[in-house]
Amino acid sequence: MIFSEILIRWYSNNKRALPWRQTKAPYYIWLSEIILQQTQIKQGLPYYTSFTEKFPSVFDLAKADEEEVLKLWQGLGYYSRARNLHATAKYIAEELKGKFPNNYKGLLKLKGIGDYTASAIASICFDEAAAVVDGNVYRVLSRYFGIDTPINSSKGAKEFKALAQELIDKKNPADFNQAIMEFGAMQCKPQNPDCNICPYNKGCIAFNKKTINNLPVKIKSAKAKKKYFNFLVFISEEGKTVLEKREGKGIWQNLYQFPLIETNKNIDDHTLMKQIKEHDLIKGMPFELSLYNKDVVVHKLSHQHLYTKFWVVNVNKLLVEGIPTNQIHNYAVPILIGNFIEAFNF
Repeated sequence: MIFSEILIRWYSNNKRALPWRQTKAPYYIWLSEIILQQTQIKQGLPYYTSFTEKFPSVFDLAKADEEEVLKLWQGLGYYSRARNLHATAKYIAEELKGKFPNNYKGLLKLKGIGDYTASAIASICFDEAAAVVDGNVYRVLSRYFGIDTPINSSKGAKEFKALAQELIDKKNPADFNQAIMEFGAMQCKPQNPDCNICPYNKGCIAFNKKTINNLPVKIKSAKAKKKYFNFLVFISEEGKTVLEKREGKGIWQNLYQFPLIETNKNIDDHTLMKQIKEHDLIKGMPFELSLYNKDVVVHKLSHQHLYTKFWVVNVNKLLVEGIPTNQIHNYAVPILIGNFIEAFNF
């Protein structure tokens, strides 16, 4: 039995019942694939449900305000995905009359869609034999074929894509692609896979050479930068606080945060006190300062670690309009800020 036949047979017996597997509509497949990038299914599923309920069509998503989309996305991270999702929805609704391109090359031209997502949509919705390659696929192929080319190298990307393309079932690309991803997620797991029940164990090079734990190979990425964030949580006597919208490129673009003082190291209240006195939101006004979190909160992003302190600044009144604290939940904020808001219990 050939590789694809074994795989699809395993999939038919073991696949999970997931809502996007009940449809071939490009909008729903696209939505699920964008949400599940860098995200496990158990985390992404509630977001998929929320988005499809709130925006049942690409036209509904296109008509939404970006802030509404970002708010619904809150907690998933990688917020550029949400901004690209919204931009692409508007393009499809307005320029393509609501119709997605029906092939890999056309899909690849859309904002926020790369090789993997274009392959997934093209195969599942339009039966195009375009092989997907994600973390699960890298793991399955590297182990079965004993490939030690680093998966995050340009050579590795080309090698694994070509191999997946060679293996794909040309008559049933949709099931093949979903099967190999499901197989990697459920059977060929990153840690402690049960190789004894694996249908591929006789031919699997990594299993037979006992190199399962060594594959796939990945080049170590550069050390994450450390940043030191001091958020100022203003509380006025009339029950208002201040949120600022992050403008420009960079992390958390167009999301809201408390006023921020960034420093080059951890600082204490005496050092911060000197800086706050000159802050535009204080300007010599009396205030009380207290540190909310006694332990520094370390928020880890892919390329930087944010060492974070939340400082509560009590003032008689704000020098800006501010927002009522009971409305703070209406704003789209990064998960780091969202967790504080929940804990602080405004």
